[in-house]
Amino acid sequence: MSETLTVAVLGTGIMGAGMARNLAAAGHDVRAWNRTIARAEPLAEHGVRVVADSAEAVRDADVVLTMLLDGPAVLDVMNAVAPALREGAVWAQCSTVGPQAQGELAAFAARHGLLFLDAPVVGTKQPAESGQLIVLAAGPTAARPVADRVFDAVGRRTVWVGEDGVGGPASALKLVVNSWVLAVTNATGEVMALAKGLAVDPDQVFAALEGGALDLPYLHLKAQAIRDADYAASFTVDAALKDARLVVAAGEGAGLRLDVAAAGAERLARASALGHGEQDMAANYFAGFSDPADA
Repeated sequence: MSETLTVAVLGTGIMGAGMARNLAAAGHDVRAWNRTIARAEPLAEHGVRVVADSAEAVRDADVVLTMLLDGPAVLDVMNAVAPALREGAVWAQCSTVGPQAQGELAAFAARHGLLFLDAPVVGTKQPAESGQLIVLAAGPTAARPVADRVFDAVGRRTVWVGEDGVGGPASALKLVVNSWVLAVTNATGEVMALAKGLAVDPDQVFAALEGGALDLPYLHLKAQAIRDADYAASFTVDAALKDARLVVAAGEGAGLRLDVAAAGAERLARASALGHGEQDMAANYFAGFSDPADA
């Protein structure tokens, strides 16, 4: 195989667009498809071939990388492109879909002779744009030489968790990591709402936490977004809600009660119902007010 890989990126939203740009910057032949083609068109300025036909994107590709909303969306797109897939191609399934859906997608890969990688990523818009994602990966050794070149282009580190992606071990790890990310983000929104409600200066909150174990950089990042009323999405409320529900469902499947995750999902659902679904997940802040005018 040549040094240049042909990579089809299916899904160029907040995460997929940055990944496609970095793959092209690494010298790979990148074809990008998105259901709303206008969202993909700016990638052409970065050497990415933007195509309107998803089957054209994957035809003869060495690698298919999916970065779509959820399991049904991924399966729908892959069914549509199935006749054009090259047997033996590597499929890096990077969407956060949960272990059960990932298992269904792995079964699709087996039917079509693809080397399947369970490969969700940790990170949001800025790490995706700068190639600093953390890739969580599981899959066959035969896929590694190609996979490493793709993952090196989009991430700063790859955590390999096994050689069998069928059961979704990387997807399970992603949900555990996301449960922490969502807990911190929801807690930040709640802390900022409580400070507002009690007329406490947020600077005093940070002064009280400064230098201690609970003085988290992520707390400062999301709290500053709330203070600046800057909800440009790094990861949307609706996407966070989808992941929160996956976390809760996975816990239930394991016989667990995840009370914090369940409450966080309800909080995100309220924020979405208030019209903040496409804003950054820091906008869960608005779910803390009975009267939106108080926010």
